[in-house]
Amino acid sequence: MSPDRVRLRVLAVDDVRPALDDLCRLLAAAPEVGEVVAAADPLSALRSIQGDRFDAVFLDISMPGLDGIELASLLAKLSEPPVIVFVTAHEGHAVTAYGLGAVDYLLKPVRAERLATALGKVARMAASADAPAGARLPDTMAVLTVESAGRTRYVRRSDVRFVEANGDYVRLHTPSGVHLVRMPISRLEEYWSGTGFSRVHRGYLVALDAIRELRSDSVGGLLAHTDVGDVPVSRRHARELREQLLRAAQRGELDGEARRQPG
Repeated sequence: MSPDRVRLRVLAVDDVRPALDDLCRLLAAAPEVGEVVAAADPLSALRSIQGDRFDAVFLDISMPGLDGIELASLLAKLSEPPVIVFVTAHEGHAVTAYGLGAVDYLLKPVRAERLATALGKVARMAASADAPAGARLPDTMAVLTVESAGRTRYVRRSDVRFVEANGDYVRLHTPSGVHLVRMPISRLEEYWSGTGFSRVHRGYLVALDAIRELRSDSVGGLLAHTDVGDVPVSRRHARELREQLLRAAQRGELDGEARRQPG
């Protein structure tokens, strides 16, 4: 973050006082954050938001009276809604959370590195909202966080060859292996649209510059071949994919050997 940029104003909401204090402490220590306001219940949070402006709300889900999902639904109706990050002990609400437009979903206890990732997303969203029309905006979700067996790994978008839907998750196929991230593929498509990824099937996104050639399978279907595997291309997406590859080749954006297209 540039030194002349105004830092984020953040509202933290949790009805459990120790958890709220811990979250406020972590937020206050982050270089992206300029001010943290605490709310110990959803109604207090609503009063704070009605009387002030916040860049982001870090919001617990399980709260009495009005839960975090319901509060986020109300906030989404504001003319200038704050960015929402859910902070919860339960994984089961992630799909609903992302469906409401949340930019991240943190599991308690929150680790500083995961909080930093979430704040990076918030800062990019805030910059996008503040930027004048036509300005070049910061990249969105160029790195995804993968949580596995108590370890945090970071997968760069540039390393992902294709994305496969897997229920409420996506599988990121990279040369280093397959990484599972809890996010619907439709949500990831929104973030990565315009970054060189194309939806080629209801269950797949593929990086255009990762496609080595287009192949026919044994039953006449189309496959996009990459160095980590083949991606099925549905009939409704086949023509659009060929046109995208042609345009990219004409602009010189496809590296490596020429793509060969069957038919």
